[in-house]
Amino acid sequence: MTATDRSIELITAAAQAAADKLAHDIIAYDVSDVLSITDAFLLASAPNDRQVKSIVDEIEERLGKELGTKPVRREGDREARWVLLDYVDIVVHVQHSEERVFYALERLWKDCPELELPADAKATRGKAAEHAKLQAEEDTADFGGLR
Repeated sequence: MTATDRSIELITAAAQAAADKLAHDIIAYDVSDVLSITDAFLLASAPNDRQVKSIVDEIEERLGKELGTKPVRREGDREARWVLLDYVDIVVHVQHSEERVFYALERLWKDCPELELPADAKATRGKAAEHAKLQAEEDTADFGGLR
């Protein structure tokens, strides 16, 4: 079994919404062969809690306006470290970059086929590592200035 056209439509819209809010490392997996509860997962991350919340809000708004759907469940809102949006056909995970590295959901789903995403979403690959490197350089510069 493969992801339905509706699932792919939802994933595409959610991925574009995440990319528009500058999410990092957006990727989607067709999990329909291994899970009976959903067709696809979308993973995205951001370097801070505020941006995680902004990405989640944009995905929810975009899917509501453009595709007339709302999540049946939204979890993790309070801390905004890992927010899950369950649309039944798809599940969206937006994680703080630290949680993304720690939980490494890609490792769990690496055997599942990746779904094609919009160019803007694909362009986010590697952004988390880029951001971490820049942050480390800034921290080193700040630390060096204290001497």
